[in-house]
Amino acid sequence: MIEDFTFLRPWWLLALPLLGLLAWRAAHRAAPLGDWVRAVEPHLMAALAARGAVRPGRRGGQGLLVLAGALLALGLAGPALERRDTAGFRNLDATIIALDLSRSVAEGGRLGEARTLAQAIAEAAGTKAVAVVAYAGDAYLVAAPTTDRDSLGTVLFALDGATVPDRGSHPARALALARRTLAEGAVVTGDVVLLSDGGGLDGAAEREAAALAAEGHRLHTVLVPGPALPPEAPRPDGAGLARLAALGSGASGSLAAPGPVLAAVSETLARHLAEGGYAVLAWQDLGRWLAGLALVPVLLLFRRSA
Repeated sequence: MIEDFTFLRPWWLLALPLLGLLAWRAAHRAAPLGDWVRAVEPHLMAALAARGAVRPGRRGGQGLLVLAGALLALGLAGPALERRDTAGFRNLDATIIALDLSRSVAEGGRLGEARTLAQAIAEAAGTKAVAVVAYAGDAYLVAAPTTDRDSLGTVLFALDGATVPDRGSHPARALALARRTLAEGAVVTGDVVLLSDGGGLDGAAEREAAALAAEGHRLHTVLVPGPALPPEAPRPDGAGLARLAALGSGASGSLAAPGPVLAAVSETLARHLAEGGYAVLAWQDLGRWLAGLALVPVLLLFRRSA
């Protein structure tokens, strides 16, 4: 049930403590008659009361105002239930795994673990389509977006250092290819996961990360350390990958601690669509009914006593 319910605009809940403070102040400090007893001299108020010109005040109006404000704040917070037909919009979401197959990773002794984690990321994506990009000196789409996890696993575990013939490490090309694949598939809110040791990070990669975020996607990074690196290979750059993930509005992790990335990829389709500005497709907003219900205590303020 927790997964099926959310607040689309939770910052409006901050108004509830303020309303509680105002209600406490009204209950302890405000006087009946709208504080007229403080503004009118006592002997004049007594004379008016003797003539029947003053009716006893009521504090009920203050409670009704607080109730109306609370209902309005809850309505503006956007309580929502997940639509049952959300799965019909799964083509709007996708995950692309970009796997670094440069020498520093392929010969570093951790490629098998990286492929296993890539498979775990694909499983975490649930019903969303997953594609695989392999890169080194250039980038290639080795698996088009698919929901067939068996065929995807076969592709992943066939990747090795000889898959990409181009020497070097250019993650910017992998990110550009991932962005183009998302655009061609009309994906409005996707996840790109870069598994790399951080080699080849440059201004072009940062621009691609920022472009992914600007288009409504997220870039996550996973550090693949290499304990047995060739002498000429660059050192792992975990800090650079974390910066890249921050630019791409995503999470960063490592082979030893991939939890943040797996959690981000495994978010429900409804929550991901909401983050991408498509909440109306994934959630049924009940806020309008609560906001309308706030009119009831407001109308009671206008009732006339006999």
